[in-house]
Amino acid sequence: MSFQYDLVVIGGGPGGYVAAIRAAQLGLKVACVEKRKALGGTCLNIGCIPSKALLDSSEHYLHATHKLSRHGITVSDVKLNLDVMMQRKDTVVRQLTQGIAGLFKKHKIDWALGYGRIKNANTVEVAEDAGGTKELTTKNIIIATGSEPVELGIAKFDGKRIVSSTEALAFTEVPGTLVVIGGGAIGLEMGSVWLRLGSKVIVIEASDKIIPSMDAQLGKELTKILTKQGMEIRSSTKLLGAKNTGKSVDVEIENPDGKKETLKADYLLVAVGRRAFTDKAGLDSVGVAVERGKVLINDHFQTNVPNIYAIGDVVRGPMLAHKAEDEGIAVAEIIAGKAGHVNYNVIPGVVYTWPEVASVGMTEEEAKAKGLNIKTGSFPFLANGRAKAMDEVEGFCKVVADARTDKVLGVHIIGPRASEMIAEPAAVMEFGGSAEDIARTCHAHPTLPETLKEAALAVDKRQIHM
Repeated sequence: MSFQYDLVVIGGGPGGYVAAIRAAQLGLKVACVEKRKALGGTCLNIGCIPSKALLDSSEHYLHATHKLSRHGITVSDVKLNLDVMMQRKDTVVRQLTQGIAGLFKKHKIDWALGYGRIKNANTVEVAEDAGGTKELTTKNIIIATGSEPVELGIAKFDGKRIVSSTEALAFTEVPGTLVVIGGGAIGLEMGSVWLRLGSKVIVIEASDKIIPSMDAQLGKELTKILTKQGMEIRSSTKLLGAKNTGKSVDVEIENPDGKKETLKADYLLVAVGRRAFTDKAGLDSVGVAVERGKVLINDHFQTNVPNIYAIGDVVRGPMLAHKAEDEGIAVAEIIAGKAGHVNYNVIPGVVYTWPEVASVGMTEEEAKAKGLNIKTGSFPFLANGRAKAMDEVEGFCKVVADARTDKVLGVHIIGPRASEMIAEPAAVMEFGGSAEDIARTCHAHPTLPETLKEAALAVDKRQIHM
């Protein structure tokens, strides 16, 4: 039987478009089905990229209104033009999504605009915007349909006052009060944007700490720092319900002492996580196995239907764009007959507050729970020359190493540009390196990564500058 394509990818997000490009590089005839009129998925359109654009813009505003005077720079009559800020964000998104469209043309990848649904193991049906349908026949299929925000039954999204991150990226006014449900990356990042621009921000977190999946010390330090910035963080607090009253929203909560309270806010942002989006992918039509909302795959990204693969947010592992990208490359290489793999033990996670938080590998708590004999070393940015010069001295670097072999098990950073710094320990861990390897590597002076070197030295209690 002849097929139109060697591969059809359903979903044009970070996993899907990267898989399509890599497969095309390897000589496969590829089509990618994407429902949006712009490629890039949630990440580029309504997630990672627009949120970082707003985070950087709001940080500039904060510098102008609060920080520049400490550097001897006096500014006056600083005003916020929210429309221009949003226009800049949209421009950044548009340039990047158009860039991906250009890459598709370069690699001769066909983009089928519409909803992709698996009709059978070798056919993907595309429901087009105009109302018609077309079928793509293919040797292989990759499911890369991504995820969507989790909706709470007690606080359903209305797109007006009770919103997801999508709407919070496009407010037309600075909220007087913004209540955020969820103390993870999305909630804290969006909360930071609007806090800097003048909102009163209250974060409600059900667990006893924010960023609960990260090292406990990071959560404690970030709570202290964000509280100092003016964010109100209420941990061990339950959401009981929410009601849009027209011009505001009433948020009912239960405090740690059991007392109920109603908070009145301009908006309620529900950011309690994301769920795999596979509802319209036609998995039932071919019997693709799903468990707890995730598509089941083997170590080669194959589903139980051998020529159908799945990657990204719809499969196991963290819901991160860079994890999906690595999976996209690996699965394309496997389909093309090459070796491809992803090291899930070395996938960094970042929270883009300020200071930033970044982590890779095992937390101290995870290592101890596994019964491992560990040693740790920490070093504060307060003692780092570059951080001092920048006037950004909050936070620390922490290295978790095996006590016997000195192998780096995890690195955890809260501080300026932690998102950039985490790449070094990730590379060291990818090659099975030790704390001594980091400590013996010459780091340029003065730089922020010297803090990591000192933390590695501190594993054996021989840090220099403390």
